[in-house]
Amino acid sequence: MARILNGVLAIVVGVGGAVVLYWLLNTMVERLPSKWEHRIKPYVFIGPAIAVLTLFLVYPAIRTFYVSFLDARSVNFVGVSNYQVVFTDPDIRSAVFNNILWIIFVPTFSVAIGLAVAVLSDRLTPLWEKVSKSVIFMPMAISMVGASTIWLFIYTWRPPGTAQIGLLNGIWTALGGQPQTWLNITSARLNSFLLMVILIWLQAGFAMVLLSAAIKNVPEETLEAARIDGASELQIFWRVTVPQIRSTIVVVTTTIVILVLKVFDIVYVMTGGRFETDLIAVRFIRELFQFREFGRAAAIVVVLIIATIPIMVFNIKQFREQEAQ
Repeated sequence: MARILNGVLAIVVGVGGAVVLYWLLNTMVERLPSKWEHRIKPYVFIGPAIAVLTLFLVYPAIRTFYVSFLDARSVNFVGVSNYQVVFTDPDIRSAVFNNILWIIFVPTFSVAIGLAVAVLSDRLTPLWEKVSKSVIFMPMAISMVGASTIWLFIYTWRPPGTAQIGLLNGIWTALGGQPQTWLNITSARLNSFLLMVILIWLQAGFAMVLLSAAIKNVPEETLEAARIDGASELQIFWRVTVPQIRSTIVVVTTTIVILVLKVFDIVYVMTGGRFETDLIAVRFIRELFQFREFGRAAAIVVVLIIATIPIMVFNIKQFREQEAQ
């Protein structure tokens, strides 16, 4: 009960405080001459947001960049040695390689599944279309920690001869196989692919919603013209529908790529980075809290930010092109 009251109090004070702040600022500006009121009022309303972003985003980013050139305790200047470790340490390189695998497979399968569901569900009756899309979208309401816990039970292993409470091992043993430690398999980084399934399961609904909206906005005239010309439904999909929703596909893909670069919860809950499943974000947490290497952790964050910026710029560019169309 105390936690609930604290949460309610925080919401009331936070929202109420923001309302009171803007009301006071607006009242003060309205007392100025009309000429100055119109000049200052936009900055008054955007000023608190800029101040918050500067305090909690810009300053920490600059501070992190500075700390990345210091030693483990952020005392002595060590130059680029932290970056040398980031690019030469075998464990960090393994985490980078895993991130690359995630970037390749997670967006690809998420968009493919979302696109398939969006296309096929549009052919159903309105009721079943809503039901199918709701089922696919439902995992989006689950946090990554919650989803990881669910899949942890799916991958759970018990010794042979005992009841298998894990869904996957239950099916596997029913088919005559031996129980497998699915998250501790040593063949070709299969562990990482088993973890990718969780994020694909979460993001397929996100891709489906946006792609379904884009497909519904495809002019029916272009589809009818293609059918009159004798094109098959498959040809219409690849040569008429997909080109017209290409910008949406790109935006969805790059958005998921940015999410993949920040993935932490899934790996931390499922394996903690063991069994060759480490990722950049997980490695950062380990360097910071386990090894107490503040400089090296900051260097990892800087590298991650630099890697994310081009994708974000490309995403914004594609979004603006889509809005213009």
